[in-house]
Amino acid sequence: MDYEVVLVEEKTVVGLMVTTTNEENRAMTDIGMLWGEFLQAGVYDSISNKINAKGIGLYTDYEGDFTKPYRFLACCEVSEATDIAKKVVKMIPRGNYAKFIVKGHMQHAVAEFWSNLWGISLDRKYSSDFEEYQNNSNDMENQEIHIYIAVND
Repeated sequence: MDYEVVLVEEKTVVGLMVTTTNEENRAMTDIGMLWGEFLQAGVYDSISNKINAKGIGLYTDYEGDFTKPYRFLACCEVSEATDIAKKVVKMIPRGNYAKFIVKGHMQHAVAEFWSNLWGISLDRKYSSDFEEYQNNSNDMENQEIHIYIAVND
């Protein structure tokens, strides 16, 4: 898996959050349901001050490595967090991230990426990792997703 290490500036995101774990594929169910609520219940549309139209999947508040519980947010980047009733505000911290570019079906390509990531040697920080959906195609089979994994300096 090819990647480059990039410096990401701090980002403010607003969205919905769930606590989950990778045990017994629970994350797949929890994250899928959260994205459904975020997109279909009008939450995405109700967020003010979006920087762009890109959805973000944020993995944060890790209780250890990828085998331990963590929080997941279906969210988007905002210039200012206002009118956040029933939503969560989080900061993606400034720092070095391994940037991967994944192409393919939105769900399948991302799930395959994470399975492959767990098998490579990467000095992960376990602070905040995120997927940025580029929304550059209406074809769900042909999406581009940028995935950022926080790494130690």
